[in-house]
Amino acid sequence: MTPAAGRGLEQYRPRWHKRAVTGKDEAAPDAAEIERLARAAVARLPAEFAAHLDGVLFRVEERADRETLDALDIADPLDLSGLYYGRPLDEQSIWSSGELPPVITLYRAALIREWIETGVDLGALVTHVVVHEVGHHFGLSDEDMDAIESEDGPD
Repeated sequence: MTPAAGRGLEQYRPRWHKRAVTGKDEAAPDAAEIERLARAAVARLPAEFAAHLDGVLFRVEERADRETLDALDIADPLDLSGLYYGRPLDEQSIWSSGELPPVITLYRAALIREWIETGVDLGALVTHVVVHEVGHHFGLSDEDMDAIESEDGPD
């Protein structure tokens, strides 16, 4: 890691944080807690969607690496909270054997920053990111998902 790669993350490493919105001290969730919330989000998906996630790997990382950020043209690692990497279902075929399985990665530091700054419930935030990345697995673009969310209206 280059010295600049971790810049700005130090404030999210302490065990306790004062949330900007509520002003309350709350424990910063570790990777295991983010993973637990992600698994709970997947468990709540309708069975017809969850059945298509058997081969998808889920992982939690502190933040995206520079190579990933550069590929996505993102400067700040705290601007990327989740990423789907793999061939979407609508592009898979029996001829795609031998490929690595699809992966959904959640980035802890970015999720924590958004949680602290917005006051959104952490479980709801993780669920939103998981559902968004699962949408990519089903072949939906960011624009498709934005349109679906705007049709549904506010939660």
